[in-house]
Amino acid sequence: MELPEAFKEKMKNLMGEAYESLLDSYDQPESKGIRTNTLKLESEELANKLPFKTQGVNWCREGFYIDHTVRPGKNPHYYAGLYYVQEPTAMAAVEVLDPKPGDWVLDLCAAPGGKSTQIGARLQGTGVLVANELVNTRAGILSTNIERMGLTNAIVTNEFPERLVDSFYQSFDKILVDAPCSGEGMFRKDPGALADWSLERVDRCMGKQEKILESAHRLLKPGGVLVYSTCTFSPEENEQMIEAFIEKYPYTLETIELPGITDHGRVDWTRKQQQEIAKTLRIMPMTVRGEGHFIAKLIKSTVVTDTIEIKPGYAKSRLKKATRIELQDYNDFAKNNLAAEFYKAFEDRLYLLGEHLYAIPEGVVLERIANLKLLRTGLHLGTFKKNRFEPGYALAMALKLSQAKNVCDLTDEELAYQYLKGEALNLEATKGWVLVGYEGYSLGFGKASEGLIKNHYPKGLRIRKK
Repeated sequence: MELPEAFKEKMKNLMGEAYESLLDSYDQPESKGIRTNTLKLESEELANKLPFKTQGVNWCREGFYIDHTVRPGKNPHYYAGLYYVQEPTAMAAVEVLDPKPGDWVLDLCAAPGGKSTQIGARLQGTGVLVANELVNTRAGILSTNIERMGLTNAIVTNEFPERLVDSFYQSFDKILVDAPCSGEGMFRKDPGALADWSLERVDRCMGKQEKILESAHRLLKPGGVLVYSTCTFSPEENEQMIEAFIEKYPYTLETIELPGITDHGRVDWTRKQQQEIAKTLRIMPMTVRGEGHFIAKLIKSTVVTDTIEIKPGYAKSRLKKATRIELQDYNDFAKNNLAAEFYKAFEDRLYLLGEHLYAIPEGVVLERIANLKLLRTGLHLGTFKKNRFEPGYALAMALKLSQAKNVCDLTDEELAYQYLKGEALNLEATKGWVLVGYEGYSLGFGKASEGLIKNHYPKGLRIRKK
């Protein structure tokens, strides 16, 4: 691999004798991994289902290494949301954040969704996850991944971090800032990061990171947990960024210990030699099977005096509470097609956005978020058409097959691919809406009539070939 000369000179000066080991790591193949979606099954069950070999990741009980030649996105279980394809060391930040059921959690730089879906699985459908992404196209991918994994309590926003402050001032128990960075730790995995790197890019990223952390501070509750992570080796974006942050804001660093990771933040790479920085974590590709990362865990003081006046505002939400008359077609669908314990869990939280029906997360005040660009506000149940209700993809992925009354559970892989390509299935099923699954897990909806199941898998998600 041809590395930039300025990068090599910088790392040689920083690392001394360990520099050659870093260079050698670039000649090794990238590490690939998947993470079990525990909203749907346990890791042991997943390992037994997969047609390829797996090996556990030390620091993440849901994580597996897979061979770098495997294409895990070409398996029907992937489309059923049983796992997320994720680089193994990228799983570490959420392990450090340690979200618990009932927490309000913000993933501030969330696309493409690996860490958001990892957080969502830990929340187990309770509390609230706000997943934010500034870049429009990436926010769309984030939203789709959240739906595929079956999350029901997520809000997806497409905003600058500072725009969230008025809506969510001191609202979150835990915040993850997986900051945009110069990407030095991803050179082996991402040729784009290598092509884009420069010393000037490091400086630009530092400016963005400072602003994002400032917003995160105002969004976090007193006593809350802030985890800052990057995928760069750069001390300016890592140790020095955290050193400057704890000088400015009332936080203490908590020591991070993860199984299988031994490298910690380098005090000698800071400006003021603060010993606290040794509590942070460095993940180096010479000592760990994976790519490069930096992680810091910060605890906010319970006594906080904010120097900037925050004026939370209220606006009229485009989402409106659905009336009994408006819900008639949905209620008919739910009673005829879904288990009562599923749809009754949302019946007091049903809101309309135009013709779309959502079950919003419990505790969310819609007027407080009305001025934000929202891609998803909880679980999208479906769409009202003329004289009928059409269930959505997100609903299908949130359902277990046992929670639907009319099910077509495919066991033939070729039939599963046929469905995922958008083709009709020549199979007998009770007339009406059918939840189509593969080996016990949902894929999407179809509509059965006269020996044919018409395909309702979203057109934008259909695969072209096996």
